[in-house]
Amino acid sequence: MEGAGYKVVFEKGGVYLHTSAKKHQDPDSLIAGVIRVVEKDSDVLLQWVPVEEAGDSTQILFAKKDVSGGDACTSEEEPTFDPGYEPDWAVISTVRPQPRHSEPTRGAEPSSPRGSWAFSVSLGELKSIRRSKPGLSWAYLVLVTQAGGSLPALHFHRGGTRALLRVLSRYLLLASSPQDSRLYLVFPHDSSALSSSFHHLQLFDQDSSNVVSRFLQDPYSTTFGGFSRVTNFFRGALQPHPEGASPDLPPPPDDEPEPGFEVISCVELGPRPAVERAPPVTEEEWAHHVGPEGRLQQVPMLKARIFSGGLSPGLRREAWKFLLGYLSWEGSAEEHKAHVRKKTDEYFRMKLQWKSVSPEQERRNSLLHGYRSLIERDVSRTDRTNKFYEGPENPGLGLLNDILLTYCMYHFDLGYVQGMSDLLSPILYVIQNEVDAFWCFCGFMELVHGNFEESQETMKRQLGQLLLLLRVLDPSLCDFLDSQDSGSLCFCFRWLLIWFKREFPFPDVLRLWEVLWTGLPGPNLHLLVACAILDMERDTLMLSGFGSNEILKHINELTMKLSVEDVLTRAEALYRQLTACPELPHNVQEVLGLVPPTEPHSPSPPASPLPLSPTRAPPAPPPPEDTAPQPDSSLEILPEEEEEEEGEEEESVKS
Repeated sequence: MEGAGYKVVFEKGGVYLHTSAKKHQDPDSLIAGVIRVVEKDSDVLLQWVPVEEAGDSTQILFAKKDVSGGDACTSEEEPTFDPGYEPDWAVISTVRPQPRHSEPTRGAEPSSPRGSWAFSVSLGELKSIRRSKPGLSWAYLVLVTQAGGSLPALHFHRGGTRALLRVLSRYLLLASSPQDSRLYLVFPHDSSALSSSFHHLQLFDQDSSNVVSRFLQDPYSTTFGGFSRVTNFFRGALQPHPEGASPDLPPPPDDEPEPGFEVISCVELGPRPAVERAPPVTEEEWAHHVGPEGRLQQVPMLKARIFSGGLSPGLRREAWKFLLGYLSWEGSAEEHKAHVRKKTDEYFRMKLQWKSVSPEQERRNSLLHGYRSLIERDVSRTDRTNKFYEGPENPGLGLLNDILLTYCMYHFDLGYVQGMSDLLSPILYVIQNEVDAFWCFCGFMELVHGNFEESQETMKRQLGQLLLLLRVLDPSLCDFLDSQDSGSLCFCFRWLLIWFKREFPFPDVLRLWEVLWTGLPGPNLHLLVACAILDMERDTLMLSGFGSNEILKHINELTMKLSVEDVLTRAEALYRQLTACPELPHNVQEVLGLVPPTEPHSPSPPASPLPLSPTRAPPAPPPPEDTAPQPDSSLEILPEEEEEEEGEEEESVKS
């Protein structure tokens, strides 16, 4: 549909109008259409047309439903919708924009009832854009014009709101309202319009007559108190030249940033460095680090070697006890023996607690009975193809069962959750001692116990952090996944829940875990492992035209087909590429462990388009989150049914 003076720069199907105020729309009230951003002559237009009209929309300008056949403006007698379940623009607003009198309405009168809803508006006429609340089924956008009217709400049944906003930001300055994080204020690249907008929004306490001049000279000091978020386009267009700065203005507040300032920007990363993995640490090399009294020496160097090469199989039984915190890196051989004796007594006291419960008691203890039943079911199907666990009367299965039941006595609040048997199995396989394996398992659970908590806040935070890293590393892949209703990365849920246990062959899992347990190069290497896998599969995903179901199917089919050395090499290269960026956003630095977190248990990063905070200021506390369905701890992930644009809910369905 490109011709002389006409170019389509963005197009997205599956964008519906909901013409009924009911919560559950009937088919007749849904109008499917296509949204486009079009460059026409010297103007840029936003157009929506129904599917039967999608072939020719270049001549539509505010062509609205007009029952009288006259002017397209709204009749005073026309009733307004009462959406009931979502008061702010859940369905089409009946307030419709007036056509510009300076330019007559072009195009023939609509030929079909559905075609009467088509519209086309110049981007310069937009005043604000409102996004939907999370958890409201399909995400939607409502566009308000300078005249005060609103265009029909656009419901994106196949995703794409974030991609559309990113395209609009090429032509407009989008700033999130300080009063409403879901409302984007639209500014043209025009100082008089900016001044007028500042005046009406009352963003500054002073008179707005000289705001723009001060803003052009020093955008930071002028806007920190007014805006909570601005785009990088806003910042780039108005950044002053050094020679033009006023000498009497204070410098940008580097040392005392005001809260609530967040830049929505694209980060320019440098080239990805080449990384080579080292050979595994051998028993002889480990022995060189054992000093007098059996104390380990040069521990940081030893950990770095484990990170870069892993451990030889014969060394794992001893080294894992240190990596998982069962034995102290600084302790002597005698101190370790005393510690093991103490922990052995403690283990059998806890084991006796459930062993001494009679069948009669257990019938009246539904919690213990439930744990026992769940553990027996999961153990019976955990790694049964491994020789250590194969066969009906395998003693390894009994040890798995006993250790997991004892853990329920050790951690009453958490108990047993599906997936824990997957974490214990490799540890018991390597350690081959019930007591030592239990305490090593407890050390592992100290790292990942949040994954199994009922609130799922830890999983939500990790998925948000993974999305943040992926946006910096590969925004094009993020746009593609978002356009296919996969932007929530729910297909990565199992990866993070049990640390890729079911994605790699058993020996590769052992290598992967011991590398992750070193804590190097930062606390969230497992997120970069996930990024590395997606990076390896990006071309397959993006060039094959996969939809959400095909994406999920392809990710599941990667099981046992990945090379752990290739993945670890790429993950380390991604880490080095990120850390080499001189302007890495502050919240990305937090995820990588380069700076301490602003809040110890802050919620997951907000999921507005590219929510990257500036390096000069810590991110503001996010707005209160709406209550939304939480994911459970299932391991079988099914296709998501609803778009979750805010990135705050990640769902999985139990097997």
